[in-house]
Amino acid sequence: MAISQLSGGRLQQMILGGSRAMEQQREAVDALNVFPVPDGDTGTNMFLTVQSAAREAVGLDNPTVSQVAAAASMGSLMGARGNSGVILSQLFRGIAKGLEGKDSATSGELARALQLGVETAYKAVMKPVEGTILTVARESAKEAVQAARRKPEIQAVLEAALAKGEETLARTPDMLPTLKQAGVVDAGGKGFLVILEGWLAALTGKEIQPLTLVDQPVQPVQTDVSEEEIVFQYCTEFIVKGSDLQLERIKQDLAGDGDCLLVVGTENVAKVHIHTNHPGKILEYCVRLGSLHEVQIHNMREQSEAKRHASKGENLAENPAEPEEPLKDMGIVTVAAGQGLVEIFRSLGVDEIIQGGQTMNPSTEDLVDAINRTRAEKVFVLPNNGNIILAAGQAASLTDKEVHVVPTKSIPQGISAVLAFEPEASFEENAQALDASCGSLKSGEVTYAVRDSQFDGHEIRTGDILGLIDDKIALTGEDPARVAVELVEKMGGEEADLISVFYGQDVAEAAANELAAELRRYFGHSEVEVHDGGQPLYYYILSVE
Repeated sequence: MAISQLSGGRLQQMILGGSRAMEQQREAVDALNVFPVPDGDTGTNMFLTVQSAAREAVGLDNPTVSQVAAAASMGSLMGARGNSGVILSQLFRGIAKGLEGKDSATSGELARALQLGVETAYKAVMKPVEGTILTVARESAKEAVQAARRKPEIQAVLEAALAKGEETLARTPDMLPTLKQAGVVDAGGKGFLVILEGWLAALTGKEIQPLTLVDQPVQPVQTDVSEEEIVFQYCTEFIVKGSDLQLERIKQDLAGDGDCLLVVGTENVAKVHIHTNHPGKILEYCVRLGSLHEVQIHNMREQSEAKRHASKGENLAENPAEPEEPLKDMGIVTVAAGQGLVEIFRSLGVDEIIQGGQTMNPSTEDLVDAINRTRAEKVFVLPNNGNIILAAGQAASLTDKEVHVVPTKSIPQGISAVLAFEPEASFEENAQALDASCGSLKSGEVTYAVRDSQFDGHEIRTGDILGLIDDKIALTGEDPARVAVELVEKMGGEEADLISVFYGQDVAEAAANELAAELRRYFGHSEVEVHDGGQPLYYYILSVE
């Protein structure tokens, strides 16, 4: 059946179809990752991002294409994980702009929306690289515009976009030498085409299986907050649907009624989150703007009390009320995986710690929530992973607080940044100091290969022990401790003043101490410190200063 007009209901099915297709093929997309280490793989991150888009989009009743696109944009924006997920969310954002205000869309309008999505994604990336998802999406959108001039059917436009995308994807190894060396096409580009395939399948009436909603794998690290310290008692969250919603005006009007305020979305659909003592007042204000949906109100004092009783068996009545913690000028949010690393950051005075890192890239919403929980007017965010930096930047744009993302790509860089923080210095001075601290040391990691690969001249087999220096494979071996020693040598251990070793959850303390003793024998003039990091997947995280 030829479809020349795209309704809101059909667009809902397309987005659901894209999410379902990504769910089915995410492992295949993960397998295309060139880098053979266990990390936040492209397919998984894209699936979790598009799933978040589907959650928001399919909940609308009798919607317009504008409302569906706006909801999907908001869902992908908040659910974006990893660099591929952030780029995908920007594609959705541009598509929503292109369909804004439309009840339905022609093939030409959909094609132009796809093109606007590409333009938005390119602007969001500081240094766009050709041979990636950006290239595949750009060529697909360009072909969609051409096809729409020839044929009015939505199906024909998507088929043309998909065919051109497949042709472009096949050429990505010629654009990126690392892809050619590994013998694979770009994973992000493939993921984008998988989503387009899902759109086309849904449009043409193929059965869409119920979406398996995956539990979010990343949770913020819980800190001990007493019931008395909770100033605003009710966590209030809902969606408001209307027309001409003025997000900045809503923020201004609600700003005095609580904290942790978040208002994101479009002029048709907005998500509101606030901690307040008067949820009824918030709902009464917003119901005048449109209809309310998915309203959730949680009593945080009650939750805190229950948690404390469960974990400590304390009686709140026996504890005198403590004064509210004052709002600081500056605070720090960081990302870490492993109880030992969490404790290290906590001991250094970090305000909020998000549980995440490799394989568990936190979403934009995880980062926004942590920023908003920080009792500070200005916040530094330490991603500690190159695949989280884009999401951190996106989170920074979604909060009213002044936020600076320090481009930390490893745990040692994150620790170095925290140590460079001076509470008496200005925010600007600290931003410069924390940024500069990232280049003051070398970071190394010892992990294992999760796939066969050829990378940077190394023939790698699944299970090989890998030594990485600043995210680049430096050597391979069979024994984690032996690789660690050779790695430190390559990192300049002979000239180092301090060598730090953070051992993971799969390494016994005795084995870590044996490694430290060997490092002291090899590099006798260097001080060697050993810490229980407890991190998963990585036997050792190392730094040389």
